[in-house]
Amino acid sequence: MANKGPAYGLSREVQSKIDKKYDPELEERLVAWIMAQCGAEVGSPEPSKTGFQNWLKDGCVLGHLINSLYGATKPVKKVQVSGMAFKQMELISQFLNAAERYGINKTDLFQTVDLWEGKDLAAVQRTLMALGSLAVTKDDGCYQGDPAWFHKKAQENKRDFTDEQLKEGQSVIGLQMGTNKGASQAGMTGYGRPRQIL
Repeated sequence: MANKGPAYGLSREVQSKIDKKYDPELEERLVAWIMAQCGAEVGSPEPSKTGFQNWLKDGCVLGHLINSLYGATKPVKKVQVSGMAFKQMELISQFLNAAERYGINKTDLFQTVDLWEGKDLAAVQRTLMALGSLAVTKDDGCYQGDPAWFHKKAQENKRDFTDEQLKEGQSVIGLQMGTNKGASQAGMTGYGRPRQIL
């Protein structure tokens, strides 16, 4: 894919639509969070889409990020810089597997080529947003940074009702369901007959 030329026609239109989904303001927030979470060792990218991609492309920053969220256990064992493409892609893949084990839905994860080839950096942003939201929601002490950067996910609100309360609920008809009490067909004429006007 390194020798891939420019896109034309429908391919160019599709890539243009994908590129428009990328949010530079979200990029700033994600960079600030990753730097707060991982520390100064990860450095900072150039403020552009290409800079963001190049910063994350080798997988080292992503490896440090997911390791910092797990706490004592490190899901990505070796996080080391490598110039070989397959090593970089393998590190990105390890990040994605660890993120899925952390609790991110498979549908929220980007594909390795989305980041490595720069095909869909908006998908990378969505994955990092989902990861940040889940880390804030877990509230296990591993999250670093401003909690207002991400939305908390909805959590289960389990309720326990007594048998008496459940029996009371059976006799009440909810108004959302509607009711047929008081309904009758008195005064209705048969279908197809004209209305009698006297």
